[in-house]
Amino acid sequence: MGEDRGAQLARDVAARLREAGHEAFLVGGCVRDRLLGRPVHDRDLATDATPGELRRLFPEAREVGAHFGVVLVRRNGDEVQVATYRSESSYRDGRHPDAVRFERDVRADLRRRDFTINALLEDPFTGEVIDHVGGLADLQARLIRAIGEPRERFAEDHLRMLRAVRLAAELGFEIEARTMAAIVELAPAILRISAERIREELSRILTGSNPKRGFELLDASRLLIEILPEVARMKGVQQPPDHHPEGDVWTHTLLMLGELRQAPLDLAWGCLLHDVGKPLTQTFEDRIRFSGHEKAGAELARKILGRLRYPTELAERVARLVAQHMRFKDAEKMTDATFKRFVRQPGFETLLELYRIDLASSGRPMAVYEAVRRRLEALPPEALHPAPLLRGRDLLAMGYAPGRDFSRALKALEEEQLSGRIATRGEAEEFIRRVLGSPAT
Repeated sequence: MGEDRGAQLARDVAARLREAGHEAFLVGGCVRDRLLGRPVHDRDLATDATPGELRRLFPEAREVGAHFGVVLVRRNGDEVQVATYRSESSYRDGRHPDAVRFERDVRADLRRRDFTINALLEDPFTGEVIDHVGGLADLQARLIRAIGEPRERFAEDHLRMLRAVRLAAELGFEIEARTMAAIVELAPAILRISAERIREELSRILTGSNPKRGFELLDASRLLIEILPEVARMKGVQQPPDHHPEGDVWTHTLLMLGELRQAPLDLAWGCLLHDVGKPLTQTFEDRIRFSGHEKAGAELARKILGRLRYPTELAERVARLVAQHMRFKDAEKMTDATFKRFVRQPGFETLLELYRIDLASSGRPMAVYEAVRRRLEALPPEALHPAPLLRGRDLLAMGYAPGRDFSRALKALEEEQLSGRIATRGEAEEFIRRVLGSPAT
């Protein structure tokens, strides 16, 4: 229903423009996705109406890029972005044009766009597709091709190199040879782009429909070694074949990414970085070992996500996943109290899913995973989060003076409660007296 309203809003806006004597075409991703049979979300219109004419025709619209002649028309929760034809020049920062000129010919506007499949025009009333750049042929051939000279397009906006990778992964397309060669050549320039913009593209790749393909392309294009050198170092780091018959750390990580489809962002980053500490900790003793790689990896995860300006809360969630992904090897030996503490931590279901994917990507048995799942399902909620039998105020009422021993005693009491050895208030008070001695009179 929302999509129909959005299409109707686009037609209504186009109708007002055409009644005023202007051109108006749907352009960009909405045209591409309709032709591919994909859901259409955002609709963009391109027009020869100047910014001043747009303001006069749509006084209710919000200007979202006055310098670029872009306005946003909203109605009942739907929106259409309308942009004046323009050409751009002098991209000294590799991201923003220093000069913008408004145009009357749509072909001038199309020449400054990124990829041929994103520069198709559609008549919003008849559905006729107008192709000035060869986009239809590239859609048919399933190719991501830069418009015109690829090096010029990427010099204008370095972020387009990451977009090419993300689009290819998302659509299941290949990157055309000259376009890929230009990315390889210009890959170091990606670091001129802000960390926030790089972060958004990486997030979309990781949470998309094919993150494995996305990271294969990041590697092939040499963007990976520029943006995530710590991940690139996993290539060629061999593992014990009895535990990892699939190959090196990079191969294993790609197989894990291959298990993801529209995954939560913390799980996706956890899969990518769970073994990022292995290159730093690899030793050759009786066999290949990676002692402490989970701790080293957690620190690297914080560093990487901090560098990309992710929120601290997300960085900490991912670091916990990395730090704890090896704990399952001891799960069957855990006491009841230790197991309950382990599984009741925030984000445990995500950690468990990371473990499942880790096992599946190595072809290892799922016995421990299934045992943990069964043991967890057998625990009622009140067993995992029992109400405290005593609190600090209760110890005060028993005559104990406040001090650091309070916390130690209450933590020990919780351990006894989780293990099932103490279940009543009376038992709890007796335990406290044993731990703290008789209160001073």
